[in-house]
Amino acid sequence: MGAIVRMGLAHLAGPFRLSRKIVPVFLVAFALVVSAAGGASANPKYAGLVIDAKTGKTLYADNADAYRYPASLTKMMTLYMVFEALSSGRISLGTRIPVSRKAAAEPPSKIGLRAGGTITVENAIKALVTKSANDVATAVGEFLGGSEDGFARLMTEKAHQLGMSRTTFKNAHGLPDSRQKTTARDMARLGLALREHHPKYYGYFSTRSFTYGGRRYGNHNRLLGRVKGVDGIKTGYIRASGFNLVTSVVDGNRSVVAVVMGGRSGASRNAHMTDLLRRYLPKASTGRDRLLVADKGGTPAFVAGMIPGNQVPLPTSRPQAPAPVVTAYAAETAATVPMPLVEPKRPPQPVDPVRTASTTAAPVTAAVQAEPEPQPAAGSRLPSGWVVQVASMPSDAEARAFLDATKDQVGTLLAQATGFTETFEKGGVTYHRARYGGFASKDAAWDTCNALKRKGISCYAVAR
Repeated sequence: MGAIVRMGLAHLAGPFRLSRKIVPVFLVAFALVVSAAGGASANPKYAGLVIDAKTGKTLYADNADAYRYPASLTKMMTLYMVFEALSSGRISLGTRIPVSRKAAAEPPSKIGLRAGGTITVENAIKALVTKSANDVATAVGEFLGGSEDGFARLMTEKAHQLGMSRTTFKNAHGLPDSRQKTTARDMARLGLALREHHPKYYGYFSTRSFTYGGRRYGNHNRLLGRVKGVDGIKTGYIRASGFNLVTSVVDGNRSVVAVVMGGRSGASRNAHMTDLLRRYLPKASTGRDRLLVADKGGTPAFVAGMIPGNQVPLPTSRPQAPAPVVTAYAAETAATVPMPLVEPKRPPQPVDPVRTASTTAAPVTAAVQAEPEPQPAAGSRLPSGWVVQVASMPSDAEARAFLDATKDQVGTLLAQATGFTETFEKGGVTYHRARYGGFASKDAAWDTCNALKRKGISCYAVAR
């Protein structure tokens, strides 16, 4: 190693004259780069990948498809799920996330959330990006998924929809779990998906620092501001994984996403990443951008019932006989009971409970037992027959606004339908169903719902 470094310095002595003060600093940096690059193949935890972000072409790969532990790279998917909820309007940056005892008790890295408190979605994003806070990650997972286990299943399903076929998530933060695995290629794909699918929120990854509770937290990604063109994304470390880093670079007309996993130290990982960018960014395309990561499945169907203000799930098959609600949803959610997000300190309750249509259907947990369909009041002019439901909202105004926005989005598809709202109460909390009526038959309602799904709007048809 010493000989290699001396040769490197001798090679640079011709075109550059290095002062005595600079030589020791350069010697250390050069040694780190050579050590990282030369020792990568000898490191059993190492994996590396550089992808042209315009074409998807692999510019460099080493163990790119071998299983590795993601550590805090997991939070990239946690943030993807947050961005997806923001983009769909199910939450806002000002929405407050309740903090459970479990979340508050997570080990560092953390920002010291207190059980029973709350944190806004925007502060949660910044805490995940900069401090990589485990307490925040758990709070987010419980908020969006009803439980962290439920959220992990959503994360895994979303990963597979994005083409990350070798990735499994078991928690929202990346703390040790031998079943939580991924690959460098899957992490690069997630990095691309974050850039492509959520450009409105991707800029949070370039946040240099974040102040919360009177304390300032710097970003763990040391390449920000030090390597030209780096705009994120995420670092990670547990003992089993080594030091991980996913980096996005946009420099002029060229752009790459690069992954280094299994570094022996943060410094050597950063030096190796810097060297990969130096070598392979010039080889990237200068052509037009292409959409490289298609979201094949859209929002997982059973996430719809978890948050007030979101869409409700579309059953997978038509019922053979009229039923208050189709059984497909109950069977689909038997393992993951959808929970709403309500004000802090209230026990979570189902947003829109689902009941089975026959005694042979798969059993559903008590948390999602039948809620009778509301009966119209005497003299009510609400539509009868088959209706299509698109949302359950915490207020009538939000439900009506959602109806208007949906109608605007789909053009003539709902031109002849009548939007209306109905309330139901569960656990002392009142919710407002957003529905369309005026369908001549069950088939007409189902056909409309299928057409809405093709436009990315979840729904279900029900007789009232």
